[in-house]
Amino acid sequence: MKPIRLPEPPGSPPSMGGIPDIFEGGVYGVIRRAVIIGNGFPASENQSIGLVRALGLSEKKTLYRVTRPRGGINEWLHWLPVFVHKKIYYIISQIYSYSRFLIARRGKNLVHLPMENGHSTGLSSVLEADVKNIVRMAKETSEKDGPLLVVASGRDTISIASSIKRLASENVFVVQIQHPRSDLDRFDMVIAPKHDYYPLTPHAQEQVPRFLRRYITPREPPDGHVVLTVGALHQVDSAALRSAANAWHDEFAPLPKPLLVVNIGGPTRYCKYSMDLAKQLTTSLHNVLASCGSVRISFSRRTPEKVSNIIVKELGTHPKIYIWDGEEPNPHMGHLAWADAFIVTAESVSMLSEVCSTGKPVYVIGAERCSWKLVEFHKKLRERGLVRPFTGLEDMSESWSYPPLNDTAEAASRVHKAIAERGWRLRP
Repeated sequence: MKPIRLPEPPGSPPSMGGIPDIFEGGVYGVIRRAVIIGNGFPASENQSIGLVRALGLSEKKTLYRVTRPRGGINEWLHWLPVFVHKKIYYIISQIYSYSRFLIARRGKNLVHLPMENGHSTGLSSVLEADVKNIVRMAKETSEKDGPLLVVASGRDTISIASSIKRLASENVFVVQIQHPRSDLDRFDMVIAPKHDYYPLTPHAQEQVPRFLRRYITPREPPDGHVVLTVGALHQVDSAALRSAANAWHDEFAPLPKPLLVVNIGGPTRYCKYSMDLAKQLTTSLHNVLASCGSVRISFSRRTPEKVSNIIVKELGTHPKIYIWDGEEPNPHMGHLAWADAFIVTAESVSMLSEVCSTGKPVYVIGAERCSWKLVEFHKKLRERGLVRPFTGLEDMSESWSYPPLNDTAEAASRVHKAIAERGWRLRP
C-alpha cells in the first residue's frame, strides 16, 4: 500500500499544483460555483447572469427557475406569492379534472387547462427552483466544493433565495438583485438601483397620501450590505463587445457611417405612451437622416403592434434604414459593438444601462412621459452626462462621449469585498 502524501505546507518548495487549498484558507472558504435563481424574464435573469459573469463563474453556474402556471385564470393570480399561486392552481386543476371526467361521461368536448410555464416554453432543460434540493446540494457538497454563491433577481425569486439563506447560511452567500420589498437581513447582499429608493425622497413623499406611506417600500434607507447602482446589471463588457465586433464584422463593417441604432421598447406602468410617441419618433428621425450614414431599428417583444406598424410604414422603405424583423440571430450585441450612436425609448432601464456601458452617444425619447421612480433614473443619467434628449435637431456626425456606466463591474467588486469580510474568497 502506498503511503498517503500530505500536501506541502506554505514555505515548502512549490509543487506542480501550487499551494493546496487547505493552506490557503481551506476549500470550505473558496467559492468556485454559482447558482442563479431566475423568474423566466430575460431582463431580470440577465442581471444575475451578468453579475456571475463579472465574478468569473460563467462556466460554473447552474440556472434554476421559478415558474408560475400561465394562461386562463392564472393571469388573475400572478400578483400572489408563487407558492400560494401554485396551491390555488392545484386545487382548481383538481376540481377541473373531476368536472372534466363528469363532462366526458356525457360525451361533451373537453377544453384543456393551459400547461405550466416550463412545459409550454421548452424549459424542461432548466431546473425548477426547489429550496430543499438546493439547500441539500449546498450542504452535501460544501466539504468537497466549498461554499455556494446564490444570485437571484425578480419578485418571484425572493422567497426562494431568502429560504436558502435561512436554511444553509453556513454554506451559501446569497445576493438578491433589485430591492426585495422586505427585510433586507434575509440576504447577505442586496444590489438595487438608486431609483428603487425614490419613495424615500421628499418629492416622492409629496405624491403619496400620508395614510398610504407606511405601505410604500422601501421604508428605510440602504444599510451597509446594500449596493446601489445607477441602472441594471447586464452582460455587456469590453470582452463581450470585442467578441461581438468580430462576430458581426461582415454585416456591419461595410455600412455607411455614422451608424445610428434605434431601440424601441414598449409602454410600462411608469412610462406610458402609444402611437403618439411613434409619430414623434418617425418625424424626428426623418429630420436627422441627412447626417446619418445608415440606421438600424429594433423592436422589443413588448413593442405594441400599432407602434411598430407606424414605424415600418413611415420608415421601412427608406434606403438608409433597415428594420430588424425579429428573426434570429438577434443583432443586439452587434449593434452595441458597431453603432456610432443610439436612440432608445425611455421606459427600459435594461436597454439604457447596456447602451450607456459603451461610452457612445445615447439619445432618449419619451423621458417626459415617465413618472415615479423612472423620473429619478433619468435624472441620474442626465447628471452623469450619459444621455441627452432626442429632439430631431441633432447632427449625428458629431460625436460625444462620457465615462461608460460600469455598474456590473462595480457591484462584482463589492461582492468580492463582502465575501472576503466573511473570511471566504472567490476563485473562478
